[in-house]
Amino acid sequence: MKTLKLIAASALLAGASAVFSHAGPPHSSATAAPAVQQPWGIAGAAQDAQRTIVLQMTDDMRFAPSHFTVRQGETVRLRVENRGQLMHEIVLGTPASLDEHAAMMLKHPGMEHAAPHMAHVAPGATGDLVWRFNRAGSFDFACLIAGHFQAGMRGTFTVTP
Repeated sequence: MKTLKLIAASALLAGASAVFSHAGPPHSSATAAPAVQQPWGIAGAAQDAQRTIVLQMTDDMRFAPSHFTVRQGETVRLRVENRGQLMHEIVLGTPASLDEHAAMMLKHPGMEHAAPHMAHVAPGATGDLVWRFNRAGSFDFACLIAGHFQAGMRGTFTVTP
């Protein structure tokens, strides 16, 4: 009976580590995740990007700039530069979606997640996220690595009609 429980527990842990590890490929819009309409837009194609906005991430847990504005319907390449010594990421979302995701990251700090509205960037590296901002409104972005969001690593963006 103990052997059966050990085997079952090992299988669950193995499956969980595959789901919650950051051992896979880095997050970027180049991943195979399908484009799904979000309240803040939908994944864009790199060839359709009309301009590039550079966002820098630093170990003082800040983005520079911490706000940007785009026009509704515009496809933009967000070039994310990690100027720090720590892993950082950018995740686009609403305050509620980012709060929920940040809580999950605290529970599972090594959680693997890849979607077109996320870019995970190693220290000293640069990542691109291409997004079509087809919904007007005010939205947020943040680094959801455990502790970074809580330290204030977040920003806002406005999509104007």
